[in-house]
Amino acid sequence: MADIFDDAKAIITQRKRAYDLTFNLESREAKAVLQDLADFCRASTPTFHEDPRLHALLEGRREVWLRIQKYLNLTPEEIWDLTRKD
Repeated sequence: MADIFDDAKAIITQRKRAYDLTFNLESREAKAVLQDLADFCRASTPTFHEDPRLHALLEGRREVWLRIQKYLNLTPEEIWDLTRKD
């Protein structure tokens, strides 16, 4: 069982590294992409809409934004802890 957990932790660590490389905050291009995604995914705008289908679409976009932010702002250990609670 420990091997499964070790493998999962290794995957999270590799994925964290990939996000950090892809969204390198030293890069103007990466910053531009993140700003575009923040706008598109409604990072700081409520997603509520009276039409349930549109609301679901907006929530899905926001979920993508939250995942990117999780991988950029948390350590692999913090991500692992959150994953275990899901």
